[in-house]
Amino acid sequence: MVLSGASVRLPQTTAQFSGVHRTRPGSVAGAPGVGQDPRPWGSEIPIRARIPRYDRPMWSLLYLVARTLVHLLGSAGQAGRDDGAKDLEILVLRHQLRVLQRTAGRPQLRPIDRVLLAAASRVIPRDRWVAFLVTPATLLRWHRELVRRKWTYRRTGRLGRPPIDAELRALILRLARENSRWGCVRIQGELRKLGLRVSATTIRTLLRTARAGPAPRRTGPTWTEFLRAQADGIIACDFFTVETAWLRTLYVLVFIELGSRRIHLSPSTVHPDSAWVTQQARNLAMNLDGRSSPVRFLIRDRDTKFSWSFDEVLRSEGMRVIRTPVRAPNANAYAERVIETIRAECLDWTLIWGRRHLDRTLRIYLDHYNRQRPHRALGLASPLVAAGEPIAANPCDVRRRDLLGGLIHEYDGAAA
Repeated sequence: MVLSGASVRLPQTTAQFSGVHRTRPGSVAGAPGVGQDPRPWGSEIPIRARIPRYDRPMWSLLYLVARTLVHLLGSAGQAGRDDGAKDLEILVLRHQLRVLQRTAGRPQLRPIDRVLLAAASRVIPRDRWVAFLVTPATLLRWHRELVRRKWTYRRTGRLGRPPIDAELRALILRLARENSRWGCVRIQGELRKLGLRVSATTIRTLLRTARAGPAPRRTGPTWTEFLRAQADGIIACDFFTVETAWLRTLYVLVFIELGSRRIHLSPSTVHPDSAWVTQQARNLAMNLDGRSSPVRFLIRDRDTKFSWSFDEVLRSEGMRVIRTPVRAPNANAYAERVIETIRAECLDWTLIWGRRHLDRTLRIYLDHYNRQRPHRALGLASPLVAAGEPIAANPCDVRRRDLLGGLIHEYDGAAA
């Protein structure tokens, strides 16, 4: 029956839907009035109840049908070498493959996998290419790539000039780095003397690749190289004090040659006046007479103990006295560092009784410092010993000599 102009609400039962329209206590279902739920009819129906679903009897029926088909395929293949079992296995593998394609991401194939799949695609009919993990277009592209590699496989080697050896490349860069004023032709000439033939164009290309640049604009010497080249003609000096056991202050003047790291020590004194300081300048000039290259600069601080006569003696020897800035001990770092070394290796471990004791101690340490102590700036050589490979000694023949009561040890041994 159809009623015009009015909407008809059909009664709903719980057998048809779970969680259908519910009424509050005291209300009458289907009759609006007092106590009726003001929300629209059916607003509390769960979402899962709105989605169509299969009940358990339907899944059971589907399972029975699938089991019957599998049983028929299996029983039909026992007479023919288990062909039915193979077909069933193929069916299961295809279904598992479909499941993996839906759940897993893009497979990561190795080159051997691509070769096998591309080769199999040329044998399997195209209507059965659904068994592959990839699309038909991808299989065809792989096959074209294999064909291209087949015809270009024998092309080994690079076009153009053969590359130079890595050792020769390192040698060219070394010559350019150690000789900043050399150009490509000069480097080519040096290589020619060594029996190595490299064109100037190859050298220029290699330098540009290494960002070495042409010779006039190549990077010059570093600060370390520049200062080390100037260090042979520089001497630094400074005073340091020693407190005796009787709390008497003794003054010592130390000189250090920056190039050879050789040090000169003055006798100790209680009163470093102008006459004493001037005499130490004369003694230094006498000790430097045997040098092959003259000393050009002497660095000192602005201590008032350095008198005018001290500077005049040094100027008469051709030296230029350079005074460091006020309260800037880092400007005279070499002298400060050698004073720290003397204290750390000798004076801090010795109780000085007087001037004679201090002079004898410093004289022994001076000979050890200049002849036996290795220096990192000299390649672990001593200032008065030529650098080079020493003669190897037998470890069993190494002997120890104690200095300053065993405070300093020196080792030597007979040649093996």
